Amino acid sequence: MRKWTHPQDFVALIVGVYAALSPIWTTTTSKATGTMIVLGVLTAGLALLSLARPDMMASEGATAALGVAFFIAPWVMGFSGGATRAMAWTAWIVGIVTFVVGVSDLQMTRMAHRGGGLAATP
Repeated sequence: MRKWTHPQDFVALIVGVYAALSPIWTTTTSKATGTMIVLGVLTAGLALLSLARPDMMASEGATAALGVAFFIAPWVMGFSGGATRAMAWTAWIVGIVTFVVGVSDLQMTRMAHRGGGLAATP
């Protein structure tokens, strides 16, 4: 697998940066801001790691896990309603995109490790 060629990792990088910067233009609270910045930076960092080292399956699994963390964050951190509803929607959408990207990249990496996904027949 070649470095810097996975479109999924570029998508994860973009949504991670978007999430980290979203408190700039979205009504937020300190908890929501901190959550989005931390999760966004982690997602963007993992995407860069995965772009640089595409053979690391752990980074794709971690990306999918961060997608789940984004999705549940509004409820766990208490910014799912009221004035912060827009921030919650940002977290939910970024979470879904990050999860899908992480799972699809994980599948791609697994197929590459198995020799293109061709299973040996008995």
